[in-house]
Amino acid sequence: MFTGIIESIGTIRSLTPKGGDVRVYVETGKLDLGDVKLGDSIAVNGVCLTAVELPGNGFWADVSVETLKRTAMVDLKSGSRVNLEKALTPTTRLGGHLVSGHVDGVGEIVARADNARAIQFRVRAPKELAKYIAHKGSITVDGTSLTVNEVDGAEFELTIVPHTLSETIMADYRPGRRVNLEVDLLARYLERLLLGDKAAEPSKGSGITESFLAANGFLKS
Repeated sequence: MFTGIIESIGTIRSLTPKGGDVRVYVETGKLDLGDVKLGDSIAVNGVCLTAVELPGNGFWADVSVETLKRTAMVDLKSGSRVNLEKALTPTTRLGGHLVSGHVDGVGEIVARADNARAIQFRVRAPKELAKYIAHKGSITVDGTSLTVNEVDGAEFELTIVPHTLSETIMADYRPGRRVNLEVDLLARYLERLLLGDKAAEPSKGSGITESFLAANGFLKS
């Protein structure tokens, strides 16, 4: 679990296809790795990844096909800046809201405008997530805990103050950029509860093949 309060901006230094998925090296910048052990979780743009190697100034992690399918991590390349947060502990101050690190969908920045010293962003969410996004509710964008200012269908607005712009990668956002979205956990659990007995009924899922990885440059031909 995480809080959505970004601790550092890191940099992707390597993306290497390995056994059908991808191994990534993240340089962690000012993030204190002194208390991080192998197997610990670190959120990268809101995606919970497991540290499998700790060379000192960063960490290696494996990114599964499922993660590539469901997040904007497929858009990352060497040199990309990313938001980082270590997993919370029992003594962590919960400054944002409870964040699982499991991305619900990929949104798109559709507009950016100045608002005094802040920046106003308009984000389009996948239609299936619209029901979870509420005016003045919480949402996680690339791992950052934010408050929704306005909602219009599947689009919502965010007002980002200068501190958040300087401490996260949001200053880089331009229209057309894809971002990881995680809706509020309470909305997810409430929906499941309201299903009642129907929650036990199976639903069909879909998978992907190595052609997905090849099409996105993660597999060598």
